[in-house]
Amino acid sequence: MRVSGEIILEKVRRYRATASLYRQTAAFRPLQKWSLLEQAERWDRLAVAELEDYFNFNSPDYDEELHVTPYANERCEMVAAA
Repeated sequence: MRVSGEIILEKVRRYRATASLYRQTAAFRPLQKWSLLEQAERWDRLAVAELEDYFNFNSPDYDEELHVTPYANERCEMVAAA
């Protein structure tokens, strides 16, 4: 199933906006700073993974049998946490 580029870009925008909010919050909460920055990093990695998946999937030499998502386990953890 191919996914529209607009949908992917919207997801990436949301992930990066969430990461930005975590970083902003970290600036005002020194006691939770490192935890919040870790969360921001996780959202940034999700955004990158989403883009990688889209471009790998839409490349002409894509092979579904060999496709492995680098952040698949992390994505599952995020879904389970939500």
